[in-house]
Amino acid sequence: MTAVLATSSMLVSASPVPQQLGDALIITGNSPIDIQYSAGSVNADTVDWESLFSAQQYTSVPPATTPAPVVESTPVPEVTPTPTPTPTPTPTPTPTPTSEAPAPEPETETEAETSPSVGEESGSGGKALWGLDWSPYNTDGSCPDLATVTSNLKTVAGATGNIRLYSTDCSQLRNAVQAIKNANLGLGIHAGIWVTDGASRVDAEITELIAVAKQYGADLIKGVSVGNEEISKGMTEGTLIGYINTARSRLKAAGLGSIPVYTTDQDAHFTKAMADASDIVQINVYSIFDGSFSNIDASVASVIQRANTVKANVAGGKPVRFGESGWSSAGNTGPSPLTLANEISYAKKFKCAAQAAGYNYFYFEAKNADWKKGAVQSEQNFGIFTNNYTPKFDFSVLNSC
Repeated sequence: MTAVLATSSMLVSASPVPQQLGDALIITGNSPIDIQYSAGSVNADTVDWESLFSAQQYTSVPPATTPAPVVESTPVPEVTPTPTPTPTPTPTPTPTPTSEAPAPEPETETEAETSPSVGEESGSGGKALWGLDWSPYNTDGSCPDLATVTSNLKTVAGATGNIRLYSTDCSQLRNAVQAIKNANLGLGIHAGIWVTDGASRVDAEITELIAVAKQYGADLIKGVSVGNEEISKGMTEGTLIGYINTARSRLKAAGLGSIPVYTTDQDAHFTKAMADASDIVQINVYSIFDGSFSNIDASVASVIQRANTVKANVAGGKPVRFGESGWSSAGNTGPSPLTLANEISYAKKFKCAAQAAGYNYFYFEAKNADWKKGAVQSEQNFGIFTNNYTPKFDFSVLNSC
């Protein structure tokens, strides 16, 4: 369910964003690269999910030679597709480092001001949820301006004390920092570097991260995830660890070595070598795609147990945090009933279980992803807010455990 865009360009524009099974990517043009897709005919509600989970394939489509058609309206801004929950079987991870990617050598830096402080992150501030995955895009997929981001984050700040970003595109990191500072919103930002599109894009996004931290101060930036589910998308472990080390090295050189650097992936794909390279072990864990369903309590217990397995077998003593977990209020992912009542129940019980087990988390996600045009219904309905930031339920139900 995750689109893989394999290109050597610095920035990739996708409009509309391909998000549905069966879609094909066609890369056209020279620079900047335009991406079109042709919606497939697969109906996600009739997919045999159990067989699909056992053999995911990711295929890059070679560039076409026909120029992209000219669009007469205002050009669509560069938008990174926000990751969508990827179906995986409930695993018992037994990851091992590959020979191509040995764990990085221990850091020799001894200066306190350049060492990540992973234990001093901002709390939830008594809000309903510790953290939320946040995407800035307007309903039509375009990039919001600073005023819109400020308005949206004022609403989000009523529900959480932390937001997770996936990229720096659309000026989302810059706008978020400005909005939080100007409006004194009390949100911690956990930044993201988009690495799926290759080294040039990685370099550009690290440069933007450093520029924003230098201009506005690094106090709001509580960490940075280099990539999201890259191993799940097919990236080699060695390539991903190289990007993690590059980001850490550049931040240290810029005097920003106190910012924790890590990656995020599905629990079944997080290896010991990735944990060694990360300051935090951040995992995406869902039970909504499981091949059977009994009740929400069992679904919550499943994701907590999977996190415990990673903590015991992979993390090597480093903090483990949920990068994503949630429940859609509509659509079909298999046996799990996708209703608003179950979304509310899962959010409350997951929050309480994670809190009791000592895990911080980013709940997926802030608002419904209606901007993912052509995506299956379940992908568009994970938000706790509608696409215009109206609460889908009374968040006070989340305040007690």
